[in-house]
This record gives sequence, C-alpha cells and structure tokens, in this order.
Amino acid sequence: MHRRFANALVNNEFVLFYQPVVDLQTGEIIGCEALCRWPQPDNTFTPPDTFIPQAEASGFIVQLGEWVLRTATQQAFAWQKRFDVPILLEVNLSARQFVHYNLVRSIESMLANVQYRPDCLEFEITETVAMTNADDSIGIMRQLKNLGISLALDDFGTGYSSLSHLKRFPIDKLKIDKSFVRDIPNYGNDLAIVSAIIAMAHALGLKVQAEGVETEAQAEFLRECECELAQGYLFGRPLPPDEFEELFERYHRGGLVFKG
Repeated sequence: MHRRFANALVNNEFVLFYQPVVDLQTGEIIGCEALCRWPQPDNTFTPPDTFIPQAEASGFIVQLGEWVLRTATQQAFAWQKRFDVPILLEVNLSARQFVHYNLVRSIESMLANVQYRPDCLEFEITETVAMTNADDSIGIMRQLKNLGISLALDDFGTGYSSLSHLKRFPIDKLKIDKSFVRDIPNYGNDLAIVSAIIAMAHALGLKVQAEGVETEAQAEFLRECECELAQGYLFGRPLPPDEFEELFERYHRGGLVFKG
C-alpha cells in the first residue's frame, strides 16, 4: 500500500480542494480549509475516509502531509499576492505527522522557502491526537505557536479531552463537529451542546468555527450564539483551486456576502 501511495504522489494523482471559511458576523470569505482528494481513472474519487486512514496506518501520511502543506501554502501565497489580502489557510495534521521528530523543523523550512506568512496558517489537530501523551503534545503545540502559526482543536466534542487539559492547550480555536450542527435548530440537546461549547470557548478566550453548516437556520442560530466562523455547503463545497479562486474573486471584486 505504501508503494501504491508513493507512486500516486510521484505521478501527481493527488489534488487539493479548498472549502470556503466564512466570517458569520460579516458574511466575508476569510479563508479556506485545504482537503486532499484522490481522483481515479473512472472520474470518481477514493473517499478520504478510506485512503487517509490507510495512509496513516502505512506511515505514508507524513510524506503526503508534507506535500499537502507545501502545495496549499504555495497556492494560498499566490492568492494573497493576486488579491492583496490575507487569506486564512487551515490544514489538518494527522497523528503520525504530529509526533514526527522533524515536524517543527520541516515546517519552519517550508515556510521560509515558500515565503508564506505563518500568521495566516492554522493547523487543525483532533482531540484524540492532542490527548495522546498530552504533555508532549503541549510541547509541540508551543513550538508551532512560536513560529506564529495558529492552532485549532478539530472535531470538538467527539473525542475525550477534559477541561483540565483543554485549558492547558495553547490553542486559538475550537471547531464544532458537524454531528452537533446537523440537527440544529430542531433538536434541543444539540442546541444546548453547541451553545455551551461556544460559551465555554469564549470564556477561555478561544474563537469558534462550526463545521457542516448547510441551512440558513443553522447559520442564524450560530450567529445568535456569537460563533465567529463557519464552513459547510451553505457557503460552498470543497472546490478545485480555480473554482475557489473564482468564488473568492466574485466576493472580493463584486461584494458577494454570505448571509445565512
């Protein structure tokens, strides 16, 4: 499997899609999340839920993650030069990447080569990854923060982090998992959970980003709770680079604003 993945990388089979991230209060597109996709000859895509765990298990995820980060930062840098505005770039760090001995050094080198602003880069780390050897995780997070990079705790609510650990993590944002967003505002328990997460995050000085926002009612509820950021099909599916650029240009040049 590792050889198959390696051949796919050499043959430029992997591609990156970019899903818009929107400021809920203003309706502005402020950035995107980079998502890896693997097209197949029959014009279908191998689901990320299939190949990412396989890449993780084989150890190839470290090599793939480096390609994702390098490609995404080069693309974001080109967009920033074209539009002359900062563009937030969110990139996932896998478990193997996070504990890789050369992680911080390789990221520092890559940023210097690409000349990408580290304050526009945000790494997403799941609760499970952060909680594995929490003390070591906190040390790695601090090194990344020292580079100027922001950190987000991804899929919040689905892992097993405790509040005692959460307050120790040097993070900037919580991302509310789409499983909690899906049924708001129709399901009372999810309403309570989401509003509680937002209130807790703000009390800790953290921003909040909701995933999987698909309806105007969901966006309105999140806005009322003062959730800062959102992504989901309401604002845009993951898009190839040219289509994301077109969407961003329509917003940037033509005043397109998302109001859920």
